[in-house]
Amino acid sequence: MLSRLATLALMPMILTSAELKIDHVTAAGDNLKRLQECLRAVGIPSEYGGPHSNRATEMAITSFPDGSYLELIAPQSQADPDALARHTWSKYMRDNAGPCAWAVRVSDIAAELARLRGAGIPAKDPNRGGRVRSDGVKLEWETAEVGAEGLGVFFPFLIRDFTPREKRAYPSGKPSTKDFTGITRVVIAVRDLKEAGERYRKAFDLPQPVRQIDKAFGARLALLGGTPVILATPLTLDSWLAERLDKFGEAPCAFVLGARRPDRYKAASKTVWFSRDIFWFDTEKAGWRLGFE
Repeated sequence: MLSRLATLALMPMILTSAELKIDHVTAAGDNLKRLQECLRAVGIPSEYGGPHSNRATEMAITSFPDGSYLELIAPQSQADPDALARHTWSKYMRDNAGPCAWAVRVSDIAAELARLRGAGIPAKDPNRGGRVRSDGVKLEWETAEVGAEGLGVFFPFLIRDFTPREKRAYPSGKPSTKDFTGITRVVIAVRDLKEAGERYRKAFDLPQPVRQIDKAFGARLALLGGTPVILATPLTLDSWLAERLDKFGEAPCAFVLGARRPDRYKAASKTVWFSRDIFWFDTEKAGWRLGFE
């Protein structure tokens, strides 16, 4: 009989709340320079990251000391129309959705896909991708879609690097900013808190969520254990969140950063989520909902 340690060694890695850490999040728009300008307007710098190899999109990046980063994505100036139309985030780019996806890093995608499928969660086989940085450095990785909503839209997508990850996260060899530690929260708009929470619990073996109401944000919220995920469902049918759900479906609607010196940044509003102060940048300037804690 195998010892307990030997048995554990043969088990695939399980992404539970302790391992469900953000690799990066993505905000989409129809023009990359405009996305960068909006981020700059609230005091956050970004760096051009280069075109993707899909002949459709290009990106800019704001990277953080903890290794996570915010990706801004938009169509290439000479994008292939068919490739762009087929892109999983095409509607988010076209309609300037801002938050559209998030990813977690895994060392063994095949093992994690097998575990998710065994738990009854649909997942697609990996796809190879890459881009060439503006300095000519070639990056390669593979990603896998989890769930049926689209790449990183409800569940995070999985990513594994073939080239050194630090070259993907740090185009200039260092974080874009040190004022923020990293991305701490992914807020996902959902139609039904209970149903969405159960799907996450099933996928990642999570405890029952903690709930609260935020009237200023216009949502009922659910915090999923020790994960960075907060689910949000509209309080009313005529709110911004209900309108976003009608337009984009269940998908990220806001991101929150960890701030080292929150006093250095001007907040348009403040709220308290699960005993933590959350400050929100001016949505008109940023173009979408971005907060810090």
